[in-house]
Amino acid sequence: MSQLRFGAADVAGVRLTVSPLWETVSSMWALDDPLRHAVHLPWIDRARMALRRPEVAVQVRPLVELTQPRRWLPDFLTPPAACPDVELAEQLDQIAATPPDVVIRDLLATTPKRPLSPFGRALLGDPRGLLPQLVTALRIWYDEAIAPDWHRIRSVLEADIAHRAALLADGGAGRFFGQLHPTLRWLGDRVVSDDPWRLDFDLGGRGLVLNPGIFTDRRVLWNLLEDSPPAGTYPVRAVGTLWAASPVPPGDPLVRVVGSGRAALLHLLDTAATTTDLARRVGMSCGNVSQHLSALCAAGLVARTRQGRHVLYRNTEAGMVLVRASRRE
Repeated sequence: MSQLRFGAADVAGVRLTVSPLWETVSSMWALDDPLRHAVHLPWIDRARMALRRPEVAVQVRPLVELTQPRRWLPDFLTPPAACPDVELAEQLDQIAATPPDVVIRDLLATTPKRPLSPFGRALLGDPRGLLPQLVTALRIWYDEAIAPDWHRIRSVLEADIAHRAALLADGGAGRFFGQLHPTLRWLGDRVVSDDPWRLDFDLGGRGLVLNPGIFTDRRVLWNLLEDSPPAGTYPVRAVGTLWAASPVPPGDPLVRVVGSGRAALLHLLDTAATTTDLARRVGMSCGNVSQHLSALCAAGLVARTRQGRHVLYRNTEAGMVLVRASRRE
């Protein structure tokens, strides 16, 4: 069991972010154990094909070695996102600027679980010289495996954050942490986490950065060291919708009411999504999707909200009533 102790400044400093770097790193777990991550099998098939290409395999090897099964991640590899709309390039710059003594400290903190991999040992001996290889591996793996589906992934992550932010605003820290994951409890001045790591951290006024993760499945994962920036990753909601291919059931009566394109969008908008993500998932152009969304918004079936740089769409209660009624037919 672990616990994170909060002061008033820490409660005020809780932030929710999306982290493309976290998804890039943690995606390796799904490749290693596809049965555990069966929800991601469509992605796993494509990612494995990319990793079989010799030029990709060679350059991604440093990342593969640092994320091997049952191996703890060094904290410098997954720094908390500095802002809600962080780009991968910004996070890679942050890793590249990690001081050598921090790289060494964080690598050594992972060794109680398993010894370092060959690349880990080499990085321990020459952090300044080999850190660029790791940054290159992360960039290439993101481009090959994450970027093609990033709009889809981001949509699910942002919908989760919108839900959590509403809980925090409506019920405060107690309700927020109490519903973040079944393994967490809020005890008034601390979060207690049912996990095997026995961490005991005083946040010390630094706040806490949390991000949902699509490849994070069983518990909330925390940074290992109290000296690292306080951060955690929790399993995202609605991950089962991520790779859904066809949103419209055969013979869907909703098609006869609003048409096939708008019916497809209504079925997808149980969770918030961007125009680009919806276009990818339904196989339409962004222009066509925008036209359909405008009509659905005008009819009061869909609502739009802005989050950072992105406009998200989601069914209103009226839209959800229509979808539920069509599914009962």
